[in-house]
Order: sequence, then C-alpha cells, then structure tokens
Amino acid sequence: RGCFTTHADQKRSNRQCEDLLYQAELWSSIAQIVTDRVYPADLKLQIETAWKQTLFNQFHDIIPGTAIAPVYVTANEGWEHVERVTTQIISNALGDICDRILLPTPPTDLAIPIIIFNALNWVRTEVISLCLPEMESSSQVWFLHNAAGEWLPTESCTEKIVFLAEDIPSVGYKLFWLVPYMLMGMDPIEDPKPRWKDTKTMGSGDFIFKNQFIRVEIDFQTGDIASIWDEVNQREVLTSIGANHLEAFQDAGQYWDAWNIDPQYAEKQLPPSQLKSIEWIENGEIRQRVRVVRELAGCEFTQDYILDIHSPILRIDTSVDWQTEHVLIKANFPLNLTADRSTAETACGAIDRTTQPETDAEKAKWELPMHRWVDLTDNSGEYGVSILNNCKYGFDAGTDYLRLTLLRSSKWPDPTADRGYHEFTYAIYPHSGTWQAAQTVRRGLELNSPLQVFQIDRTAADNQYLRAANSFIDLQSQNLILMAFKPSSTIANSWVIRCYECDGNEANIELTGDLGLKIDRVVNILEEPQSEAFDIIKPWQIRSFGVSTQSNLSLG
Repeated sequence: RGCFTTHADQKRSNRQCEDLLYQAELWSSIAQIVTDRVYPADLKLQIETAWKQTLFNQFHDIIPGTAIAPVYVTANEGWEHVERVTTQIISNALGDICDRILLPTPPTDLAIPIIIFNALNWVRTEVISLCLPEMESSSQVWFLHNAAGEWLPTESCTEKIVFLAEDIPSVGYKLFWLVPYMLMGMDPIEDPKPRWKDTKTMGSGDFIFKNQFIRVEIDFQTGDIASIWDEVNQREVLTSIGANHLEAFQDAGQYWDAWNIDPQYAEKQLPPSQLKSIEWIENGEIRQRVRVVRELAGCEFTQDYILDIHSPILRIDTSVDWQTEHVLIKANFPLNLTADRSTAETACGAIDRTTQPETDAEKAKWELPMHRWVDLTDNSGEYGVSILNNCKYGFDAGTDYLRLTLLRSSKWPDPTADRGYHEFTYAIYPHSGTWQAAQTVRRGLELNSPLQVFQIDRTAADNQYLRAANSFIDLQSQNLILMAFKPSSTIANSWVIRCYECDGNEANIELTGDLGLKIDRVVNILEEPQSEAFDIIKPWQIRSFGVSTQSNLSLG
C-alpha cells in the first residue's frame, strides 16, 4: 500500500513524462502532415528511446519507491532526459505548425501573436496565465485581443496577465493578440483596467470567493475549507467540519518500510496543522487565489486555493519542503452525501469499490490506488464529488469522505526517500449526476495536460495557409479519449490513431478535423490489420485504427 505514495518524485515524473510523450508524438505527427514532410527517422528514434526510458522506470522497484538510493540517481537522469527531449520535440513541432499560420491583420503594429494549443480531443475553455515581455516604459500596459482584433477582459498579477481563453478547438489551436498600449492617450471606453475586488482586514468572512458555480469560504483560523456552496444545485458540498484538513499520522514499525503503511496509522494521529499566514494573492473577476501557509509535522505547507471564472472546480496548488521521518500526510474531504461505492480511475478505465467492507479481502483494502481522480457519488446517483490530482496515486474512502494520500517518509531501503521539495496539485469538483455525466475523466485530463501557450513572430514566410483557429482531430464522441496519434510502424505514409472508451458505455467513432484524416482499417496493438467493424467501440475498449490523409487536404 505504501507503493502508491513512496518516492513521490518518481510518481510526478512518471505522470509528466506520460503526458509529454503523448504530446510529442501527437504534435510532431501533425506537424509533418501540415508541412508535407516525411517523418524523420531520427525523430522516431528519439521518441522510441524516450518511451523505453519511461517504461524502464516503471519497473519494480523504481516507480513503487522501493529501491535503494543509488537507483534513483540513475532513474532521475532518465526522467530528465525524457523531459528534455520531449519538450524540445513539442516545441519544434508547435513552431512548425505556427510557421504555417496565415496571420490576420493585427489590431496594432506592435501586437504579438499568441497561439493557444489544446492537446486533448474536445473543445476547452480555461483561464490562462501569460508571462509578459519586459516593458519599455512604466506607462506601458498589455492587453489581449482575439483573432478579429476585439478586446478581451484581462487581469494583471505581478509580471503576468490573466485571461479566459474560450473555445480552444479539439486537438487544435486558436490565435490571440498580446498588445502593448500606453496608458496616456488610451480611449477610456476601451480601457480594460484590472477589476479587483475590495479586500478586508483579517477576520471571519474575509476569505470568501465565488463564481456562477460555487461559493467557497476559507476558515481564517485554520486555513481549511470551511464551506463549498453549490450555486447550481443549491446545496452544501461539505459537512459542518469543513474540508482539506491536512492530517499527519505516525507511520513506523513496518519491516517493509517503503512498501507498507502502518495498518494502525489512523490510531496514531499527530497534532493538527498550525496556521502561519493567510492572504489574498489574486482577487479579480477572472481568477481568485488565496494563499495559506501552515506548519504540520515540522514542515511548512503552502497551499493556494484557486477559483477561475468559468469553472466549478476549486484547485489547490501545494508546495512543501518535506524533511520528516515516518510520517504519513493525508488531505481529508468530509462530504455532505452518503455513498456505498467509490470509483477511482485506473489505466483506460475505472474501478468501483465498496465503502462498507465486510469480507476480509474488502477490509484489507483500507488504502487504495487511483490515477487522475477518485469519485464519491451518492446512492441515488444524483450528486457526487470528484477529487482530481496531477501526480498522486493513493487514497482511502468511506461512505461520506475521501482522503487523498499526499506524502510519507520511509527510511528503508532508501533512508532519504521523499526528503526535499515537493510541488503538486489536487482539486475538488462537486457535480450533479454520476461521474460519467459530470465528465470527470475529462476534468482529470485537463488538470494534467494544461493548454499550451506559444508566442510567434510576425515574419512573413512562404506557404502560410493555416487559419487563425483549427481543429486537427475530433473523435465526435464525449466518451472517447485519444491516446495516441503517431506514424504507422508497418505502412509507409500512414498513421495510427488509438483511443479508449472511458465511461463504460458503447461509443460511436466518427473521425473529423481539418487534417482530413480517414479511417482505413482496424489494427491491433502490433498494428496488424483486423477484420472488425470500426464504427462501434465497446465499453472500456481500447481501439487502434490505421488512418490516411485525404488528397484534398486544405486547412486554409
């Protein structure tokens, strides 16, 4: 059970590299098509080598965190190599795509084109935090315009600008303009100064923020979440004791220290966290952020509660310098509902488990594995809460709570396991209906694969024909998740698309998008042709398809 959490750095690197490899294959394949080039052999080799390194690090005992210290010196070098290579591949591919974009007339001569890329196969709307160029004048400010030159609301925070990027196409991109203005001489009608809310002195009611979906109150004495009110369903999400309680437990006495969690850990709870500070970091209409600093088990936890204008999800960005021994940390979310079952994501699927164990086998499952999310939906199926994460794998659940396992600190076989600085994000997502109806799978993927910002210059180039917005691939189904788009290993000038059904329901695939792709055949995992109908995908099924580009490809 400890293997879900021990050596959290390995879990984080694994999750990041899995996404980077997906994007490296995806964008480099698309780039070869839009530039009409042959897929380079050295690029295939780079990606294959990076895949092998990632898969090697998934070996027992590396990713479970149960190896000796020298192993992780080599493993971390492997992770760093994968991250470096795939990041460069992605950057090169996105640059090649951007070189083909025919830019519309800019709103001003100094406007900088910004391209927002979406690697997931559905349209997304998200708040973007964009780093700003250095200002040449103290009276110069930056604003955002869409491709048509229309002004967009923004907010400034230190050296960044925050804006809502709406309707970024499925596996595609959308153009925006970053525009510098001089404050003096601006048309006051168009002056989009940041709209900050009034702040108050510290006290009850100071740390309340809301949007059209939820109203959140942070307890100013503890830093916990005091309340989440669902504005849509008009109900309280949490119990009266609040949530995001950081709980510490003594976790010692196990012979297989890195492998096991003390079965009696719940009886050995350590003193609660102590609040050191709480303050507003951002308090605008687009994004609200409250920072809480707490001390627990001798370590300082910094947590930013973040609520964006368009979203029912409360994100919790966390950092900690973890320097303790034999301590287990959990984040507890007591919920205002009753559920006999919990559901957690696994690879290309979900696992349903009882929250009321009766058999010995069920009682042994007091610590459970998950991937990007775990969900508790009430027995009526009418309301639930999902907890999302970007690099955690362990949790426990009851009929009315979910607890995410954040960190532990074993000493054998690696006496330094997990000591050091950690960054991770988790989020609470209240929803009506089941996790399928709430599209929790998509929300988990979005947390793990944020939109990418790419700045380009306006130098004219040959063969610019792409529109200001394009969707390259769309599977036209809400319960199909794109897993891969890559060159075929068996047929020249052909491609392979792989996807899976994520909700436990039958799906129909209809491949559309501006690449002009066409499904030619069903293939197996070895890319061998299969005599199967390709339009129907069974519940939880993984399917691979050989595809080709239409001869009349036109993206202009």
